[in-house]
Amino acid sequence: MDQDSTERIATALRRWIEGAAPGAQLPSSRTLVAEYEASPVTVQKAMRRLIAAGLIESRPGVGTFVRAVRAARPADYGWQTAALGTPQARVSMLSSTQRSVAPDAISMHSGYPASDLLPERAVRTAIARAARSSAAITRSPVTGMPQLQEWFAQELAAAAPAGITPPAARDVLIISGSQSGLSSIFRAVVGPGEPLLIESPTYWGAMLAAEQAGVVLVPVPSGPEGPDPDEVDRALQRSGARAFYAQPNFANPTGAQWPTSTSDAILDIVRRRGAFLIEDDWAHDLAIDRDAHPIAAHDDDGHVIYLRSLTKSVSPALRVAAVVARGPARERILTDRAAESMYVSGLLQAAALDVITQSSWRTHLRSLRQQLRDRRDLLLDSMREHAPTAHIESTPAGGLNLWARLPDGVDAASTVRETEARGLIIADGAEWFPAEPSGPFVRLNYSSEDPRRFPEAARILGDVLGAATG
Repeated sequence: MDQDSTERIATALRRWIEGAAPGAQLPSSRTLVAEYEASPVTVQKAMRRLIAAGLIESRPGVGTFVRAVRAARPADYGWQTAALGTPQARVSMLSSTQRSVAPDAISMHSGYPASDLLPERAVRTAIARAARSSAAITRSPVTGMPQLQEWFAQELAAAAPAGITPPAARDVLIISGSQSGLSSIFRAVVGPGEPLLIESPTYWGAMLAAEQAGVVLVPVPSGPEGPDPDEVDRALQRSGARAFYAQPNFANPTGAQWPTSTSDAILDIVRRRGAFLIEDDWAHDLAIDRDAHPIAAHDDDGHVIYLRSLTKSVSPALRVAAVVARGPARERILTDRAAESMYVSGLLQAAALDVITQSSWRTHLRSLRQQLRDRRDLLLDSMREHAPTAHIESTPAGGLNLWARLPDGVDAASTVRETEARGLIIADGAEWFPAEPSGPFVRLNYSSEDPRRFPEAARILGDVLGAATG
């Protein structure tokens, strides 16, 4: 009853305050007790609620008054213009893949799989176990948990052919997501003002990391089977670059996988040129038709700097990845990472290690492969039926995305805006080109949305393209 009386009095006083002028004095507590037939304690509770809400203020020895409401005005951040100076090209640009959208929209722009494709139960159990372990209250080694280093090293060693010395656990650096690894590699191995070969199209986050590191991008065209090795060789020679960033397995955005002949040729080229191949194996666990084959497994003289992330296959909440590097390059990357973040949370490392060393992990990957295949094929069928003018040059053998070229003369940005107006969110392919786009493209993620909506999504895109080509 006391709670009800307090709320009744507070509500009545709010109405009185709404009609009062700022600075008006409220009736005394004695008056309010008599008026509302309530106890002094109840009145005081109601007054404290109004004070906490910022509606009134108490002046001891004087009384209680209606607070003056501060007039709202636009914030002026103009002073920051001079303090910050000229921005880098992409420093403030977020990718469209990072956007939040309406709950009822068909979301095919994301870079992550839906939660029902992740080992949710294993992740929750692993986090609970890690929280009860010493990892929850101790500092992790700067290079990472030894057991996790060993796991990444063994994964590469399992793919190494006879005669190749596999990496050791000490060659592995645990990092908080591959994006942070790219930033460190570009700063430590390439350096500001220096050229970096990069596939075109390629991962937008790599371009962002390179630009923030002051690295000069040198695009090399890359198709369904990767780049032309001869073109890579010529570009290294012309530019003087000593590093080539690439995604040989299930590239983002195209899904391309290099054939063995291309991988071997490019490894030979970087060896001959005294250069590094920065191999981003982001989709290692997202294979569908063919397994990933890391080039790093064929290198034992430190020419390949290898990244592998667990973010897409374990959980986006467990941002745990690894860099595998040898020789002085490893030491430079380690120094940069230590200065940047000191170490990766031991709690996250312990949870990730728990998940990937359970017997259920391999079962999860087999299930994930089938689910990705079903989703990919359903979206392909839907596109062929309802949006046939969106050309998909090749079926990705892994990864999360379809890469579609729009008809000549169609503007990709306008298409993306129009599909969004109709409830379909897709990504403009221009974000994945380090220079001018070679044509109008869009990227569609087949892992992030309910596959039952794929026909509807393809129908929307087909209608928009039909209207644009008239």
